[in-house]
Amino acid sequence: MTPQTSTQTVGTELLSDPSIHDAFNTIVDQVAAYSARITEVQPPTADLKVSFQQMLDDAAKIKGRGLLYPSISSGVGNGALVEMADGSIKWDMLTGIGVHFMGHSNPKIIKAQLDAALLDTTKHGNLQTSYDAVTFGERLVKHASRTSDLAHAFITTSGAMANESAIKVCYQKHAPATRVIAFEHCFMGRSVTMSQIGDSAAGRQGVPLSTQVDYLPFWDQAKADAMGGDTKYIDWMIGRLEKYHNRYAGQISTFIFELVQGEGGFNVSNPDYLKALMEFCRDKRIAVWADEIQTFGRTQEMFAFEYYDLGKYIDVLTVGKMTQACATLYTEEYNPKAGLLSGTFTGATVDFTVGNALLDELAADGNYGPNGKFAQHHAEFTKQVQALAAKHPDWFPETPSLTGDLAGGLGGMMRFTPFGGDKDKVIATCKAAYEEGVICFWCGHGPFHVRMLPPLPVMKMEDWPRVFKVIERAMSKVAGA
Repeated sequence: MTPQTSTQTVGTELLSDPSIHDAFNTIVDQVAAYSARITEVQPPTADLKVSFQQMLDDAAKIKGRGLLYPSISSGVGNGALVEMADGSIKWDMLTGIGVHFMGHSNPKIIKAQLDAALLDTTKHGNLQTSYDAVTFGERLVKHASRTSDLAHAFITTSGAMANESAIKVCYQKHAPATRVIAFEHCFMGRSVTMSQIGDSAAGRQGVPLSTQVDYLPFWDQAKADAMGGDTKYIDWMIGRLEKYHNRYAGQISTFIFELVQGEGGFNVSNPDYLKALMEFCRDKRIAVWADEIQTFGRTQEMFAFEYYDLGKYIDVLTVGKMTQACATLYTEEYNPKAGLLSGTFTGATVDFTVGNALLDELAADGNYGPNGKFAQHHAEFTKQVQALAAKHPDWFPETPSLTGDLAGGLGGMMRFTPFGGDKDKVIATCKAAYEEGVICFWCGHGPFHVRMLPPLPVMKMEDWPRVFKVIERAMSKVAGA
C-alpha cells in the first residue's frame, strides 16, 4: 500500500515496527546484564588513574576551572549505584541535583531513550515538533489541574528558562508592575534575571541589578516560638508584606514561593504561613507563582502545592530537573498573549520520552501519601541520621541556628546537619563522602547541611545502612582532621 492510500503515516508504521522494538528489548536486556555487575562500592582502578586524570584535565581546560567533584561517569550503573570513569563505584545520593531520579541504567529509561532515537526530530521547537512534546505538557497539566486551576503548559529547556517564562507571564498580566517578592535564601537559576532574584551575592557578582526584588523570611519555627506562637509570627509577617504593598502600591507583580527551599537548606514551611501570604496576594492582585523546580515529584504528593493544599491559590507554576524537559504552567486567566513565549528549542526528543516515562513512574500507586514509599524512605533516612548521632554525639553538637531537627527536609529532599552546621566541615564531609563512595552535596546559608536527592523509585530500604556506613567513614575523617 502506498503512503497516499494508507490509513497510517509512514512514521506511525516505523514507530510501531515490532522487529525494531524486539531489537530494542534485546539492547535493554544486554544493558541490564552489564548493570547487574555493579553491586557494591569500590575504589578507583589503579590502571585507569592516568586516563581519568586526563579527562579531568581536559574538563578543567575547557571550562576554565576544575570540576567541583572529580565526577565523570563511565556510562553504566545499577539503581542507586553508579560507576565512574576511574572504575570506582559510588552510591548516587545526589542524582545530578535530582535529574536522575530513576537511578542508573534503569530499563524503563534505556527503552525510552531508544524510542527517542527513531524520530527524525532531534530537537523540538515552536516551528516543528513531534507529538511527544504535546503529550508531555498535556500530562503535566492533567496532574497539576487535579487540585488547581492550572490549564496550560509552555515547555522549555531548563528550570531557569521556565522561571524566565513565568516572570514574563506575571509581568504581562500585571503591567506596568515590575517588582517581585521572594523568600530570603531563595535560588531561582543562573540567567541574568533569575540571578538577581536569587538571594546569593556570589550568584550575581558583576551583574547589573535591573530587577526590583524585596525579600521576606522563610518560615522559622524557632522565631515563631520565641514570638509567642505561629499566629503571632504569621501576623507579623503579613504586616511586613502589607508595608511592601503600601510602599509600592500597584508596583508588585508577583510573589515567588519556594514551597520547600532547595539551595537555601531544604527548609520546610508551615502551611498556614503560606496560605496567609497567598491569600494576601490574591486580595491585592499579586500573582502567586510556585517554584517547584526542585520540589516536583519529591514530597509526599506529586506537587508540593498539593501537599500543602494550596492549589486554589496558584496562578503560575514552574517544574524542572527530574522532569528532563522543564515547563511553565499557568491558569487560563494568566494565559499570555501571542508572541510572549516562544523559542527555537523546547527540548530534545529524549527529554520527552524519558519525561513521559518518569511521569508514569510517579503516577504509580504507592509513592505518595503519609505512608507512601517516599515518606517511608525519608523516615528511614531520619532513622539512620539519629543512629549516627547517637553513636557519635560529638559529631552533632547543638546548633542554635538550626531550624528543625538534625535530619530534615521532606520526602526525597533530605538533609542532615553535622558539626554544628560549620560550612568548611560540611563541605569537607561531602568531599570525603565522595572519596569513600557516596555522592552528596551541601545546602543552606548558615547553618550548612549535607543534602541528598536520592533515586527513590529504585532505592531499597536495605540500601540505607550501606549508605550510612560510608557516610560514617567519611565523617570520621573530618572529625579526626
